[in-house]
Amino acid sequence: MKEQGDGSYKHILKYTGLFGGIQGLIILIGLVRNKAMAVFIGAGGMGFNALMMSVQTFAAQCTNLGLSFGAVPKLSELYEQDNHEQLDYYIQVIRLWSMIAAVLGLLFCVVASGWVNSMTFTWGDHTLHYAMLGVSVAMLAISGGETAILKATRRMGSLASIQVVGAIGAVLLSVPLYYYKGHSGVVPAIVLIAALNMLLTLWYSYRKCPLKLKFTRRHLRDGYGMIKLGLAFVLAAAIGSGAEMAIRAFLNVEGSMDDVGFYNAAYMITITYAGMVFSAMETDYFPRLSSVCKNIEATNETVNKQTEVSLLFLSPMLVALVMLLPVLIPLLFRSDFLPVVTMAQVAVLAMYFKVLTMPVAYITLARSRSLSFLLLETIYFVTLVVAIMMGYRWWGIWGTGLAIVVAYVVECVTVNAYACWQYSYRPTWQVGRYALIQMSIGALAYAVSLCTDGFVYWIIEAALTLVSTAYSVHVLHQKTHLWQSLMRRFRIRKAEEQA
Repeated sequence: MKEQGDGSYKHILKYTGLFGGIQGLIILIGLVRNKAMAVFIGAGGMGFNALMMSVQTFAAQCTNLGLSFGAVPKLSELYEQDNHEQLDYYIQVIRLWSMIAAVLGLLFCVVASGWVNSMTFTWGDHTLHYAMLGVSVAMLAISGGETAILKATRRMGSLASIQVVGAIGAVLLSVPLYYYKGHSGVVPAIVLIAALNMLLTLWYSYRKCPLKLKFTRRHLRDGYGMIKLGLAFVLAAAIGSGAEMAIRAFLNVEGSMDDVGFYNAAYMITITYAGMVFSAMETDYFPRLSSVCKNIEATNETVNKQTEVSLLFLSPMLVALVMLLPVLIPLLFRSDFLPVVTMAQVAVLAMYFKVLTMPVAYITLARSRSLSFLLLETIYFVTLVVAIMMGYRWWGIWGTGLAIVVAYVVECVTVNAYACWQYSYRPTWQVGRYALIQMSIGALAYAVSLCTDGFVYWIIEAALTLVSTAYSVHVLHQKTHLWQSLMRRFRIRKAEEQA
C-alpha cells in the first residue's frame, strides 16, 4: 500500500528529518573510521585509501550507466499508477542492465589496472589492487539498480536501514583489517564494504520484488530510455569532477597547496553539512515528483512544498553554522586552518540559494530531459570555475567563498527561469516570504561575523539562531500540527502502558 498523505507537509518533514538525521549519524560514524585509519595506517595509508576510493568512484561513474538515478522516473510513474504488471517487467529490465553494468565495471578495472598503476605510482606494483577494485565496482552497479527499485516503490524504511547498518558494518569490517593488515587491508576493506552494501540492498529489494530470471531482447531494448537519462547524469558528474580538478589545479598553481587544503576544508564542511538535508531529496522527493511530473499543478505543489520545508528546516542550521565555524574548524582540523573560517562563513550563504534551486532542478530529471539537465549543470560548473579564478585573484581564499555564492546565485536564477519557461513552474508567495525572512537572518548573521567579536559576537549570533529556529518551528507547526501529533502519540503510548 502506498503511504497516505504522500505529498503532505508532515510527510516531507518526516523524511527530511529522517534522512538528514541518518546522514548526520553516518558522518559521525565516518569520523570514527577515519580516526581508526589515522591511528592504524597513518597518513600514508589514508592517502592510499583515498586514491583507491577515487579510482573506484571514477570506474563506477564510467560504467554504471547511471541506473540508480535514470531508472527512478519510469518506475515511480508505474508504481503511482498501480500498474503492477508493467512495474514488474521494468524491474526485470533494470536488473538485466545492472548485471550488464556490473560486467562492464569489472572488465574496465581489470583491463585498465596496469595503465592506472603506471599513472599513479612510481613505486611497487599495484596492478592487482586496481583489478580487485573491479569486484567492488561490479557490486556497486548491482546495488545501484536495486536502490532505484527501492526508491521508486517508496521503501524509505528499507533505504534508511541500509544506510545505517552499512555505515556501522563498514567500521566493523574495516577497522580489524587496518589493525592486522595495515596498508594491505585497504583494498580488501573496500571490497568487503561494497559486498555488505550489496547484500543488504538485495535482501530488502528481493523481499519486496522477488528476482525473476526471464530476460529477452525486449528487456535490452526497453532499457535504453532509462540509460539515456542515467548517462546524462553520469556525464554531468564527470563534468563536475573535471571542474573540481581544474579549481584545485588553479589554486595550486596560482597560490599554494595550503590554499588547496583550505578550499577543500571549507567546501567540505559547508556542502557536507547542508547535504544532511538535501539527502532526503534524492531518496524520497525525486520518486514522488517523478510520479506527478506530467501534471503541472501537482508538480508545482510538490516542488513548492518541498522547497518550503527544506528552507525552513535548513535555515536555522545555516545560521548556527556561521556562528560555530570559529570553533568547528580548529576542532575538526587544526588551528592553522583558521583562515578557512572567513571563506566558509561566506560560502554558507550559497546554501540558501541551493535549497531554492534543487527542488526545481529535479523537474528536468523527472521529465527525463537529459540534454537540458546536462546543459544546466554545465552552465553552473563553468560559472563556478570562472568565478573562483576571478575571486581568488582579487580577494584570495575569501574570494573563493564569495565565488561559490555567485555560482549558486547564477544557478538559482537559470534553473528557476528555465523551469518557468519550459514546465510552467511558479513559486508560491509562501516560498518567497520564507526565503526573504530566513535569508535576511542569515545575511545579518554573516554581517555580525564581520563586524563583531568576543562576547558580543556570541550573544548576537546565538540570538539570531534562536530567532531563525523559532520562526521555522512556528511555521512548520502551523503546517503540520506537529505538537498535536506528538501529544497524540504520547497519549496513545501512555494509554497502552496503563492497559
